[in-house]
Amino acid sequence: MAGLSGPATVRFWYFAPLMLSNRVLGWGLLTLALIPAGCQSPEEARDSADREVYPLVLERRASLGLDAPPLSINPDPDSLRARLLRGESGPQGALSLVQCLEIAAENNRDYAGRKERLYNSALDLTLERWRFGWREEFDGQASVLGTGDEATSASASGGFTLTKLFGSGANLVLDLGGNLARSLTFSEDWDPVSDVGFSITQPILRGFGSQIVREPLTQAERNLVYEVRAFERFRRTFAYDTASRYYNLLESYQRLANQEANFTSLQTLTLRNEKLAEAGRLSDIELGQARQNELSSRNQLVISRASLQSQLDDFKLFLGLPIEFTLVLDPAVLESLETGASGDVQEPLAVSYALANRLDHATILQQFEDRKRAVAIAADQLRTGLTVSGGAGLTSTPGKPLDLDLDNADWSATLAWDLPIDTLPERNSYRESLINLQAAARNCEQSSDSITADIRDELRVTLASREAFEIQRRAVELAERRIQSTRLKLDAGRSTTRDLLEAENDLLEARNNTTSALIDYTLNRYALWRDLEILRVDEQGIRGELELLAQAQPAVAEGKN
Repeated sequence: MAGLSGPATVRFWYFAPLMLSNRVLGWGLLTLALIPAGCQSPEEARDSADREVYPLVLERRASLGLDAPPLSINPDPDSLRARLLRGESGPQGALSLVQCLEIAAENNRDYAGRKERLYNSALDLTLERWRFGWREEFDGQASVLGTGDEATSASASGGFTLTKLFGSGANLVLDLGGNLARSLTFSEDWDPVSDVGFSITQPILRGFGSQIVREPLTQAERNLVYEVRAFERFRRTFAYDTASRYYNLLESYQRLANQEANFTSLQTLTLRNEKLAEAGRLSDIELGQARQNELSSRNQLVISRASLQSQLDDFKLFLGLPIEFTLVLDPAVLESLETGASGDVQEPLAVSYALANRLDHATILQQFEDRKRAVAIAADQLRTGLTVSGGAGLTSTPGKPLDLDLDNADWSATLAWDLPIDTLPERNSYRESLINLQAAARNCEQSSDSITADIRDELRVTLASREAFEIQRRAVELAERRIQSTRLKLDAGRSTTRDLLEAENDLLEARNNTTSALIDYTLNRYALWRDLEILRVDEQGIRGELELLAQAQPAVAEGKN
């Protein structure tokens, strides 16, 4: 407080309350009571933001035709990771792809970061909306002045301000204030004074118009739409990534099973050759060949098991689960994967549909419109600044706060101008906006060309991978028949151990290649559906909503004609 320092401050706090009248003390207590009433706790502020942000996100999702689960950035206390860390038991048995997708969305750190980014975008929009709404402010102060141990005067004041920014650029300010003052030495009465005022400022040239003034709000609205699209695109890409990791793990499981079958078969062959060698019916060379291949297979089996465990740890890290959690997958899932020719897509339809529906492409096209608006705003900054402002105010008679004399109101009217003489910063900003517009146009072209090239390539790769799977499946059938034939010939003495060992190796390779081809075909289809924007995730797993392409086909055909 002004006028108080050192020991006098301490003495004041002891003696001033005794010197103040009950009316002064009552005013101070009232002020102290009002201060907490206007405060908002951190928890209330957080909940208030959530109540405003989450509906905004849901509204933008619905406007884009996106059906997605409700957004929440708060960690789930009952997530699988949280339950495991509390020592509770996890899911029993092998995890399905759908379960892995749910766990990843629940615990993955990148996924949580993308949700927070979407939330912050909506939070930015609430700020811009607040800037263009009616903004209220209440402030006040109470003070006591004194000398030594004696308080000499007391005063209190408060004010209410209402502000509004209009689309034309006009800024309206309404003020209502009051003041109480009293000399504690010479007077026992308070002197209340009130004042009312308003002012308005309106730009005429530079800064005039809704397009210029509301640009921050417009851009915030569009940024939220962009972020909703980006988040949905991320969800689908994330589902593909999760499926890719999941199926690659299943492939490792299957490769391990194939290696175990190969090792068992070689063990049987070695045991047979040992008995024949003991009976003098087989040379040591053939016995050594069998043993050597058995040891090689055993070594590969050890390596495959270690590699599988490393992959499991990496997958648990991706899912956000504790590394010590025992994760089990079922390679039998591979048998249920679709391998038929259903869902073939024609190239013209696929390209046309992707260009019309890709969420990231739509954002790039609309960002070109953003750059156009930025050019207009930068051009506006080159204009002359011309502003008209006016205001009026009333102050009451001292001691009579309701006695406002309209005939003695204070008023003002101002015309201000700012000639654009030295506009080098504005000139550079305008030229930069034109360059950014050109770059945005190139981005549109590049996005269109990239999507076209990607879809064409993915169609070719998907078709090729399906044919590769069919070839490898026939190769397995051929290798199995060759094994049977070679064993019969070996028992009849018309074949050698080397022939059977080569057949075993060929069967192992064919089985591994078949599994790889099946995984490649599945993931290539998923990638095509993802980039066509028809990838969907439900309780059955991942699928392509191919009916959307069928619905779009007549429109594409009509466009060609």
